[in-house]
Order: sequence, then C-alpha cells, then structure tokens
Amino acid sequence: MDIRKIREQFPILAQQIYGKPLVYFDNAATTQKPLRVINKLTGYYSTINSNIHRGVHRLSQEATEAYESARLEVKKFLNAASAHEVIFTRGTTEAINLVAFSFGKKYLNAGDEILLTGMEHHSNIVPWQMIAEEKGAFVKHVPVDDRGCLDLEDFRKMITPRTKIVALTHVSNALGTINPVREVIELAHSMGVPVLIDGAQAASHIPVDVQAMDCDFYCLSGHKMYGPTGIGVLYGKEKWLDEMPPYQGGGDMIDTVSFEKTTYAGLPLKFEAGTQNIGDAIALKEAILFLSETGLAEISRHEDELLHYATEKLIAIGDVTLYGTAPQKTGVLSFLINGVHPYDAGTIIDKFGVAVRTGHHCAQPLIDRFQIPGTVRASFAVYNTKEEVDVFITAVRKAKLMLL
Repeated sequence: MDIRKIREQFPILAQQIYGKPLVYFDNAATTQKPLRVINKLTGYYSTINSNIHRGVHRLSQEATEAYESARLEVKKFLNAASAHEVIFTRGTTEAINLVAFSFGKKYLNAGDEILLTGMEHHSNIVPWQMIAEEKGAFVKHVPVDDRGCLDLEDFRKMITPRTKIVALTHVSNALGTINPVREVIELAHSMGVPVLIDGAQAASHIPVDVQAMDCDFYCLSGHKMYGPTGIGVLYGKEKWLDEMPPYQGGGDMIDTVSFEKTTYAGLPLKFEAGTQNIGDAIALKEAILFLSETGLAEISRHEDELLHYATEKLIAIGDVTLYGTAPQKTGVLSFLINGVHPYDAGTIIDKFGVAVRTGHHCAQPLIDRFQIPGTVRASFAVYNTKEEVDVFITAVRKAKLMLL
C-alpha cells in the first residue's frame, strides 16, 4: 500500500490542531471518511434525492436502485447467502436492539438465560438487560482473564439448557482482543444455541465471512469502517429473520393494512420501517468499496505493524501499564501512565495534536474488572503512520514528565 496516496484521500487529515499536524488515533470511536465517500453522499442529495421503493418516477427508481445496490455490496462484503439477509439499521446499537427485542419477544421466557462476555460494549449489554427484565430472564457473562482473553472452557461451563442466545464482540473496542468467535459459535450450536456477533470493531480491520463463521447474527456500524454515521447493518440468517416479529411498524414494512389486521412484507423490508437512511446507505457502499479495493488483508498487516511498533515504544517509556495483552488482537493500544488519571494524560496528549480516547470506552464492567478509572486508548487505521506513532510517544513522554 502507498500510505501517502491513501492519506491524500482523507481531507480532514490535512488540518492542524494547536498549530501541529493532526494525528488521529481515535479510530475505534469513529474513522475518518475518504473524499469518495463524502462525494457519494453529497452526490445523492445533489442528483437523485428521492424516496425509495414507492415511486414510479425516474428519481425514485434511481434512488431505489442505488439503495438496493448498496445492500448487494454488503452481502458480498460479508459473504451472506442472500441480500435479503442484510437489514439496514442506524448502526450496531440499533442492530443489537432489534435482535434483543424481536428475538427476545419471540423466544425468551421467564428463567431463560442470555450469555454475554465480560468485555462487551454497553450496546451489547443494556438491550439484553432490558428484554431480560421484561421477560423475567437472566443475563450472565463469561469472565475475562488478566490478558483480556476469554476461556472456551468457561463458555462450555456457562452454556446451559436455559441459554437461549449467546452474544459477544468479535473485537474488543477497549482492549483490541480478537475473540475466537468460530469456536464459540461451534460450541453454542452444539447446544442448539444461536449466536450474535458484535462486529463494530472488526469489519474495517479483518476479513469477515458470516457463512464460514456460521454466526446467526452479525452487526456492524458504517462510521467505524470509513462510512457515514447513522448507518449500519444487521446480518441475520433467513430462518431467524423469517420467524422474528417486526421491530418497528410503519410504511414500507407492510404487505396489507386494514383497521382489522396488518400483514407484513417479506425480508428485508419487514425490518426497515419508514424512510430509511438512503444517502448514507449509498455512501456506505462506497466505503465498502474503499475497503475492498485497498484490501483488508493489507490493512490488517499495516495496522498490526503500527500496533507492534507503538507497543514497543510505549513500554520503553516506563511507568506505563498496558491493558489488553491477548496474543490475538488488532489495532487498539489501551494503557495508563501509572498513578495518572487517563483524562489528565489525554488532555496533555491532545495539545500535541494527537487525538486519543480516555475513559471506560462504553465498556464499564470491563474497566471495573481491572479496578481502574479508565484507560487512554490509541486506535489505528489504514491512514496512520509510524511517524505519527512517534509524535504520540513524544506526547505520552511529556504527559509523564508533567504529571508524575
């Protein structure tokens, strides 16, 4: 890859912060957008803005074709068996909520169990707690060890005949751990239990094949994979989506409506009530094309190099504790300067033009497990460089000198 040419595609990277070149290491929160994605979004509103599926006029037909073309691109990207297994949502959060409430309404009963892990994002905890409270079910979690890893034997012990669904993250947003999702899915399926994978932190870093993985549901967010905010995807196996009731009611998700009875549309429209986020879905296709053309294997290799380089440099500073030392991880570096609150360190690092995230990263139970107030998190993307890592390391050294 020619990183210089890749960086030229991202206009935001050319700006300065406090008179210094921007170093953007907050990619686990959201990635920046290449100009081709920005142009695709503005191009939709400039040329074919119209509602989809319902119009016979030219613009509506063109918008519908572009929207459904985006669905086909997602199908290809995830290797789904069919395009109607691809549901557009506002992001991973809505995708998980959809499954929690729709699957939960259909299949959960009092005394049933939902099995999570100790490293989940709040988006993969709170919806399950809400439906569990409504149904009288219980939420359990598999613990995380000191490295930030899961033990498959713990999974084996915690799946019971009362377990109705397992939900876990593919990649931890707080630690970078890549979970053994195929093994978890195989184990759960041997007990007849479906599995939902939160893929928000995986889709832009490592190849995803939902058929090879054999997951029942896979969720992702466009804004974490170089696409717009407010658009995401739920992949679901057809057998589950057919049986689950609609999540929302309204236009476009119906077959017939009367005051006596409503019948619902088939997949995928059954789960896409109302006017969808058409422009952002079309721009998401462009982001996926950017990922595919750049090559996820090459992206992964580049980010791994950055992670290893930054990890060695950070350890060499001294008085630093790393959180998330799993043997299999991707570009997240979570740490504390010993004795320094992460917010204080992050504030100083920012003055060097380096954007990092501080706090519990919407993974408060995981942070509580390590008995810390939070971490400083640097997270890498395809457009980042070793030179930027050097600037980041200089900023961390300065924070250490000022605060210790």
